[in-house]
Amino acid sequence: MKTAKFIIVTLIICTACTQVPKHQFNYSEPEQMGYSSVKLDSLQIHLEQSGASSMMLLVDGKVIFDWGSTDRKHTIHSIRKCLLNSLIGIAVSEGLIDTTMTMRELGIHDNEPGLSEMELDARVVDLLKSRSGVYHHAAGVSEGMLRGKPERNSFLPGEHFYYNNWDFNVLGAILEQQTGRSIYELFKEQIAIPLGMHDYKGKYATIDAEQEDAEIPNADGFYQYEPSKSIYPAYHFRMSARDLALYGQLYLQKGEWEGKQIVPAEWIEVSTYPWSVYNPQYGLARGMLWGVVLRGSEGGTSSYYHTGAGNHMLGVYPASGLVLVHRVDTENDFEYQGDDLYKMIGLVFDAK
Repeated sequence: MKTAKFIIVTLIICTACTQVPKHQFNYSEPEQMGYSSVKLDSLQIHLEQSGASSMMLLVDGKVIFDWGSTDRKHTIHSIRKCLLNSLIGIAVSEGLIDTTMTMRELGIHDNEPGLSEMELDARVVDLLKSRSGVYHHAAGVSEGMLRGKPERNSFLPGEHFYYNNWDFNVLGAILEQQTGRSIYELFKEQIAIPLGMHDYKGKYATIDAEQEDAEIPNADGFYQYEPSKSIYPAYHFRMSARDLALYGQLYLQKGEWEGKQIVPAEWIEVSTYPWSVYNPQYGLARGMLWGVVLRGSEGGTSSYYHTGAGNHMLGVYPASGLVLVHRVDTENDFEYQGDDLYKMIGLVFDAK
């Protein structure tokens, strides 16, 4: 299976990266953390046969499973949205973003037909919860996302949940507008450097996805414009499995890293609350830029996660002290099937 390729219009290279200490992973035998090495061998066989590219499992911050090219950067697809969560949380704590502000107050507009008076009432918090009520065309939208998309002005802001790339893309634009910085620069300075990420350098590009012979840039991220749809780009990240594992560990530790609060703990708590339960049968909900799994009838949460293109996954399981990262190189030919992701998850929990 081949993914679409994009052509680079502009490449912006970050300034020379300051040498900073890289995180030193601690490793542990699976049995010491309550897992079976034999059953994790079955997981490895599945990964090899399914066409995954890498995977890591951390328990209480220690690596118990490390397979494939965990240092290899490629596109993380929709996992980008939970990366944005940390940057917005920091900006909110610094008073740079007010989540009650409306699109009207922030000066947000878009291609014709532009936003209606009702859509302009959408607040930042509505976008965070995927409840904006704005159903304008957006960049980076898949066929699956288009299914079930409501008609324009069919729901008031805050009234209806719809997983909406317009919300996500505009949140990125609001972050940059209110901070005066690029998403990729902010992530480098506020997350990658403090955590000691190995592979993320903050190098980014701008592309026009409507060009015919397009290519994915060799960068840490890229803005994907589709100007006929929206003035706001989708912002893509290209990251390694080991760097994503560090990000998951930061959230497992409620935003604290080596004695410093990187992301406010209160922000993580409110972001992983199940604001929109969309599949009660399986206990699946959405928080703010995270997927959430319900824990029992009391409405608490046991885990949160984000997937990307049906192949990638970053999962945080506080009850088990577990961080899960699963990757597939979707920038090149691959044969990974969607059902393989569920099988992978089952094998992980069967190994406990």
